Amino acid sequence: MNKIPTKTTIEWSSFSNEELKETIVKYNNSLTLGLDKMLWKHLKVIVKDDTCLNKIINIANTCINLGHWLLYFKVSLSIMTSKPNKALYNSPKMFQPIFLSNMLGKLIEKVIGEILQFQFISNNFIHPNQLEGLKQQSTINAGIFLTHLIHSE
Repeated sequence: MNKIPTKTTIEWSSFSNEELKETIVKYNNSLTLGLDKMLWKHLKVIVKDDTCLNKIINIANTCINLGHWLLYFKVSLSIMTSKPNKALYNSPKMFQPIFLSNMLGKLIEKVIGEILQFQFISNNFIHPNQLEGLKQQSTINAGIFLTHLIHSE
């Protein structure tokens, strides 16, 4: 196997107001309640207040700096719901699990995911063949990559 080349270490930068606001805007207000009985629309109102936004950012930065994820964010609840438009509900296949967790933890996790994806892509930490689930890596990008491979053969 080829040896994996080492990459330079990147310092984690603190969360910013913009990152948090840009991330939260993407989520649908009508999704299921979180374990803490909050919806995305509740968090969207909360982050409009600068004091609240700064407190959330402080919590997120402290978790990263200490390397500790609060127990409050780890707690979740699994519930089973019936799949829509099924004639009979006599089989386990007719149900789906939903995992509820605290919305603030979800928000911070999503911001971390956005930051990591940006850092991975901008620093070439992801192999060029990795296309699924990444921003700016659509089927058009996959088609261009495959076309390049065919023409280079």
